[in-house]
Amino acid sequence: MQNISGLMQTGHKVKRRTFIPILFIIFLAIAFQQCKRTTAPEKPNIPPTTTIANVPVEGDTIFPLVQITWDGGDLDGYIVGCQYRFTTYHLFKGDSFSTDWKFSPDEVLNIIFESSDSLNKQVLQIRAVDNDGGVDPTPAKRIFYTKRTVAPVTSVQTPLDAHTYFYLDQTTDWWQGIHLTFSAFDKDGEVVDYAYAVDGGDWIWTNDTSLYLTADDFQAPLEGTHEIKVTAKDNTNLIDPVGATVHITLVKPTFEKDILIVDETDESQFPSSAKTTDAKVDSFYWKLFGYHDSWDYLQKGMPPKKVLGQYKMVIWHADNKPTTHPHQIIYNTDDLADYLNVGGDMIVSGWRILKSFAWEENFPRTFEEGSFVHDYFHINKVDETPAIPSDMFAVNGINGLDDMWTDSLKLKSFPYLYKLDQINVISELGGFTKTIFLYGGANMNYVGRPCGLHYYGTSFDIIVLGFPLYFMREDQAEIVGKELLKSMGY
Repeated sequence: MQNISGLMQTGHKVKRRTFIPILFIIFLAIAFQQCKRTTAPEKPNIPPTTTIANVPVEGDTIFPLVQITWDGGDLDGYIVGCQYRFTTYHLFKGDSFSTDWKFSPDEVLNIIFESSDSLNKQVLQIRAVDNDGGVDPTPAKRIFYTKRTVAPVTSVQTPLDAHTYFYLDQTTDWWQGIHLTFSAFDKDGEVVDYAYAVDGGDWIWTNDTSLYLTADDFQAPLEGTHEIKVTAKDNTNLIDPVGATVHITLVKPTFEKDILIVDETDESQFPSSAKTTDAKVDSFYWKLFGYHDSWDYLQKGMPPKKVLGQYKMVIWHADNKPTTHPHQIIYNTDDLADYLNVGGDMIVSGWRILKSFAWEENFPRTFEEGSFVHDYFHINKVDETPAIPSDMFAVNGINGLDDMWTDSLKLKSFPYLYKLDQINVISELGGFTKTIFLYGGANMNYVGRPCGLHYYGTSFDIIVLGFPLYFMREDQAEIVGKELLKSMGY
C-alpha cells in the first residue's frame, strides 16, 4: 500500500488492463456454431386434385352457354381457384379451336363454348390451383357436344328510315334529340347487349334500347343525310352480322316566316246550304288571321319539314264533318310533334277534330299519357254532342275572347237548321291550359262546358277548337281570329 501510495504521490500513473468476460466469449462461440448448422429441406408441395360435378353429363348435347360446377382438394394447403380451357372440334368442318388456360376464383363457371359448326365436340379441362401456386397435374375432363347457335336479328323502331327530322343545336324541355329505339330477337338464346354507331363512328355498347342522339353525336354538317347503325349480341357472344341501318335527314327550323295555313277542309263534304269553293274557304281564313301562305293538304299532303320549319305557327283547319273516316291530321302526328318540340306554335280548328283521334271508340273518351291529344293538345278527356238534333248555336268566349254565333245561312239546310251537331267538348283539361270557349246550346248536358282551350308551354303554345271556325259568323270570327293571334303573341 505504501509503495502504491508513493508512486501516486510521485505522479506516476497505473495502466488499467481490459478484460473480456469469459461468458461473452462462450456465447459468441455457440452462436458461430449455430450459424454453421444446415436446415432441413422443406417438404415438397402436394398438388391439388380436381373434380367436376355430374352436370353436364358426359357425351350430352347441350346449349353452348354451359354452367360448370367444380371442386378441388389440397392435403397441405387450400384451394384458391382453378384454371380451365377447352378445345372445340368442328365435326362437319373438320377443324378445331383451342383456348388458353384461364384462371377463375369461382366455384361455378359460366362458359360460352365456340359453336360455329352444325355439331361441335367440346373437350373441357379444369385444374385446381392451391395457395402455393400448384396446379392439378391431371386436370378433370368432361366431353360433350353443342349445336350451332343463331345470331340475333336487330331492328330499329325510330327514327324511321328515309325520313326527315328537325334538330336543334341544344336540347330543351321538349326536344331531347333524335329518339333512337331498337330491339333484337334471338330465337335460340337471349340478347344481352346492344351497340349503335352514327355516321361511321365507333360502336357504342349499351343495355338501353331507347336513347336520344343530340347534335354532338352526328358528323358535320348537321343539315343533311346521316346514317345510324344498330347491332346486338346474344348470351353466346354472337353478334348480329348484318344489324339494322337507317338513313335520316336533319333539318334545322328557321322560323323566318310567321304563319302557314294548312287547309285540310274538304268543301265537297259541306252541308248543301254551305256549298262553296276552296278559294272562298282560303279567303275566309285570310280574313280571320291575315294574308299568309296557304298549303292545300288534300292536293299536296303534309308539308315537308323544310317548308314547315320556316314558319313560327301552323293554323290547321279541317272544317267539314267526317262521317266514314277521320280527318287526315291523325296520320301526321309524328311530324306535328316534331314541329312543336322544336318550338313551333299551332291553332287547330275542326268539326269532330278530337273524335278523329279515337275514331272507332265510343265517347266520352279518356286520352292516356303518350297519346298526341294528351301530350300535345293537353286534353285528358273528350266528349261529343249528339248528331240529332243539332244543338250548338254559339260559343261563349272567355279569358279575353268574344262570343261567336253559328252562321245561319251556311247551316240552314236539314238536319242542321242553323245549328251545329257532334261538337267535341272537353271534359277534363290538362295542365297549363285555360278554357277560351264554352259550349252554347239548349242541351243542358253540354251547356257551359269547354269546347276550346289554350295551352301555354315552355317550347310551344297551342289552341284547340272542338268546333269548325268556318261555320261561325264571319264578322264575329274575324274579331276572334285577331284575338287568338294576340293571345299567342302574334
